[in-house]
Amino acid sequence: MKRSFLLLLLCFTVLLSQAQTLGGNTVFNFLNQPNTSQLSALGGVNITNISNDVSMSFQNPALLRTQMNQQLSASFNNFYAGVKNASLVSAWHLDKSNTNIAAGINYLDYGSITQTDAAGNIFGTFRPNDYVVQVSASHAYKDHWWIGTTMKFISSNYAQYKSNGLALDIGLNYYDSSNYFQAGFVIKNMGTQLKTYDGAGKEELPFDIELGITKRLLHAPIQFSLTAHHLQAFNTYYNDTTFNTAEGIDNAAGKKFTAEKILSHLVAAVQFYIDEKIEATVGYNFSRRFDLNVYNATNGLNGFTMGLGVLLKKLHIRYATGFYQQNMFHQFTLNLNWKGDDL
Repeated sequence: MKRSFLLLLLCFTVLLSQAQTLGGNTVFNFLNQPNTSQLSALGGVNITNISNDVSMSFQNPALLRTQMNQQLSASFNNFYAGVKNASLVSAWHLDKSNTNIAAGINYLDYGSITQTDAAGNIFGTFRPNDYVVQVSASHAYKDHWWIGTTMKFISSNYAQYKSNGLALDIGLNYYDSSNYFQAGFVIKNMGTQLKTYDGAGKEELPFDIELGITKRLLHAPIQFSLTAHHLQAFNTYYNDTTFNTAEGIDNAAGKKFTAEKILSHLVAAVQFYIDEKIEATVGYNFSRRFDLNVYNATNGLNGFTMGLGVLLKKLHIRYATGFYQQNMFHQFTLNLNWKGDDL
């Protein structure tokens, strides 16, 4: 039965990968926003990190574990120009079915914006926002395998323009605790837009197929991760012909080198466990660097992210930051147990 499920899942993935589009042609792209400090520090994309952090299950439901029972994670991120991001995730273990479940929300508030018409007449202000509410479940299979799934309700509100949709994630995880090795596979955002912004035709969701590995060294306090995203398409660049024409650029996406197209799928990260209570993280997102280092606007630190964690018995505090040209974001996450148990 399990083998039949995995075979069906693989076939379903192949069919979907032929029908989905990439950024620039999709709706609800805020779903790609990291919901927690550890994920942000790891480069923004990671589905295999080995840690007792329930917020990471937001990205891969197969990362839900029994020891995350009644764990709560709250994250806060201040971006630029008054944009704020808040996330909340909690998990429970169901003994009778030996199943782990989690619920969470990721909310983005874009601040107060002046509302005008095409002539510049002011009609007041509005406060746009996006959010996703999701419920996840995971179950162990034999000794090393975990299967998980997530259901999402997505909402986007920009004054009179409102939209919502439903999406499904499916995750598979292999964990060898004796060798500190973990591998994962996730299909993200399979679903549909229920209500469109203008009542016209539906837009596609930001579908993504991700594959990752994490390895912690047996005799050194270091952990490495490598994650590949958007595996459903070789060229992830969106060719905006209108912009290219206006800027005098000839077929920008088409001229990308093969090596750059391959690297744009990858996110690399390393974590250092300074002692039992301190961890430091460095991540590198190739796609983000390529996107930000455009034309004359470059920064040698674009694509890099960093994080620091203080892991106390009953409270884990994590901080993450990263570079966007000359700007940096600051994200904080708190993890604790509802009952006050040790993490």
